[in-house]
Amino acid sequence: MPNPTASPDAGPPVHAALDHFGSADGTLTIGGLPVARLAERVGRTPFYAYDRAQLDRRVVQLRDALPAAVKLHYAMKANPFPALVGYLAPRVDGIDVASGGELLVALDAGAPPAEVSFAGPAKTAAELRQAVAAGVLVNVESTREVVLLEAIADELGVAARVAVRVNPDFELKGSGMKMGGGPKQFGVDVEAVPDLLAGIGAAGLGFEGFHLFAGSQNLRAESICDAQRQSYDLALRLAEHAPAPLRVLNLGGGFGIPYFPGERPLDLAPISANLHELVERARRDVPHAGIVIELGRYLVGEAGVYVARVIDRKVSRGHVFLVTDGGLHHHLSASGNFGQVVRKNYPVAVVTRHGGSERERASVVGPLCTPLDLLADKMELPVAEPGDFVVVFQSGAYGASASPQGFLSHPAVVEVMA
Repeated sequence: MPNPTASPDAGPPVHAALDHFGSADGTLTIGGLPVARLAERVGRTPFYAYDRAQLDRRVVQLRDALPAAVKLHYAMKANPFPALVGYLAPRVDGIDVASGGELLVALDAGAPPAEVSFAGPAKTAAELRQAVAAGVLVNVESTREVVLLEAIADELGVAARVAVRVNPDFELKGSGMKMGGGPKQFGVDVEAVPDLLAGIGAAGLGFEGFHLFAGSQNLRAESICDAQRQSYDLALRLAEHAPAPLRVLNLGGGFGIPYFPGERPLDLAPISANLHELVERARRDVPHAGIVIELGRYLVGEAGVYVARVIDRKVSRGHVFLVTDGGLHHHLSASGNFGQVVRKNYPVAVVTRHGGSERERASVVGPLCTPLDLLADKMELPVAEPGDFVVVFQSGAYGASASPQGFLSHPAVVEVMA
């Protein structure tokens, strides 16, 4: 749990986040609408809004950078909002899910089952039945899953498509969250993979490839490139033990977005060059295999904003608190309680009705009875009054679905496409 008394910072300059959005008459617009009008369209605050134009911009940026032979998958765990998934489904090549519930959303969104993969360390027998019946690719993470899949395939009379999620013997350096290397609950330790592959062959399952996801939220292109190269080399070595030729190699993602002061956007150019080299190698080494990149936060994170309304303005011993109707129960990440070691401010803007230019040092807090309910700590912001809006940027990933919305029984947050 982050230390709530850690030294705060003033937060990144708002203009860096505003660059992704527009303005009209000097006020921020989301999806082409001024924030106040969007709030009227939504009907209430707080809400998340996901800008279609920003989603399109990121997909185009990736398509321009990635080799045509590399498939772009959306990792739905970043944001499973059905309308957003439905918007992205025809714009990406596939979707990666992490539960039976996400699988239903992906299929309802029109994702082709052949391009849906299912990962997770505790898939239930019911979820595995769903996956086999739907014809999606199951990223196997244990011997238990192999045994269950063999029985399910026999019972349903449907071939079970599988890949092996590998826990590699290396880490993605510089990652905000490491998903591989060392002891992990995810995947199969690389040294145990040959025996698992033999079991897959004996069970008659349809082996297709490997899934290697070393880490997430990385802003260092050289680290991502290194992990991709190591993953590719490891997959080639493991393919020698496979019961069928390699057809799919999911190199994971790890692409990060800047949230905090001093962070710079990820440079796609080295990653593009590296993937072009790997595609050429794959044409020689494994000509029937396709490379997949699995991205969540990088696709949707910068396209989303969280909007709350100022309910009260309080001054306590000389410090200004803007008390809003939103907080950590809707946006745990922005509060600093979703993995931050030392709390830092997300980029935040205040949209006032009076349009004044006067600024002050203030903290933005929510309605919950805990000092952890903090959206911005001691930031330089426009002077705000009740009825004005607070906008938290970089909020398209790990927002509503990653937050304790039942905490203290306040209303659930609304999500909309803009």
